[in-house]
Amino acid sequence: MSYIPTPAIIEDAPEASRPILEGVQKQLGRVPNIFRLVSNSPAALGGWTAFQGALGKGRLPLATRERIALAMAEVNGCDYCLSAHTFTGSKFAKLDDSEIAANRRGSSNDPKAAAAVEFAKALAVARGAVGPQAIEAVRAAGYGDAEILEIIAHVALNTFTNYVNEALGTEIDFPRIDGLAA
Repeated sequence: MSYIPTPAIIEDAPEASRPILEGVQKQLGRVPNIFRLVSNSPAALGGWTAFQGALGKGRLPLATRERIALAMAEVNGCDYCLSAHTFTGSKFAKLDDSEIAANRRGSSNDPKAAAAVEFAKALAVARGAVGPQAIEAVRAAGYGDAEILEIIAHVALNTFTNYVNEALGTEIDFPRIDGLAA
């Protein structure tokens, strides 16, 4: 059970959050606990989902975005996001078990994707201070400036959800996956 109330149904959420939750319901067929929990702040929910939506229209493919989410969940020790992105990574991005395992370790079985995931992990571990060699390595793998910025944005986006879940104890509503350190 989370440390602040999680609205049980959309109608229990603040009125300003309800249209966003209804959109999530329409898109996913349900409203995961993290969305309902964050709905306690319409501003936080709106900001998060707008950022998520904008990045979804970016240059990084879904599989790379899911790979980064898995790496961030592992780095930040977030079992909720690890569980959610293992589910969504396999179901929607078609990542296999071997790829998910590599992503959780901060890499990928695909060389280009490995550069993105390794860069994302390095960003999180170094709290952004990666240096020019890290930028050159991801660029050498074929990522342009816009994609490099999107990788950084995905690290920030996933760090937000990791921190929400860890700080507030979001109840896991996906098939549970425990972190490697567990």
